Amino acid sequence: MANQEIAAKEFPGGKTLKLVQGDITIEAVDAIVNAANSRLLHGGGVAGAIVRKGGQIIQDESDKIGYVPVGKAALTGAGKLPAKYVIHAVGPQWGEGDEDRKLKSAVLSSLELAAEENFKSVSLPAISSGIFGFPKERCAEIILAAAAEYLQTHPGASVKEVRICLYDPPTVAAFEAAFAEL
Repeated sequence: MANQEIAAKEFPGGKTLKLVQGDITIEAVDAIVNAANSRLLHGGGVAGAIVRKGGQIIQDESDKIGYVPVGKAALTGAGKLPAKYVIHAVGPQWGEGDEDRKLKSAVLSSLELAAEENFKSVSLPAISSGIFGFPKERCAEIILAAAAEYLQTHPGASVKEVRICLYDPPTVAAFEAAFAEL
């Protein structure tokens, strides 16, 4: 079953921000973003699904990278996934302090890495809103604002399409509400 586009907004330079409901592991984009932990151990949540479907090669490449600080991102191949690459963005755990800034940094680091690699399309999940406990509504506002800011302020960057791929109905609802405020 294909992912369903639920909203879109155009930006200068032919750039688009889209909300998509579905499974990030089937997104046929240059890179999908994984909601990772600092040690890049992909056991549960989005990370676990990515490795289960993409193959052990993703974990093996992550092991070679080792450690990524909160708010930063790293790149691996995508194994058997339709995407070409996986950007591992380390979002904050709720309660660790300075969460809003760290989440924004994780999103911007992902998009900057995509641009450095000359990627045109990227799909991000609701980073930190699952097992890391970031409140969904706040997560939606920060991720969407960061993505919109990036598209607005980088009209010459290679990234043309940013997709926010959401799996469960409560997360979709939070992002739809925040998207309407963009």
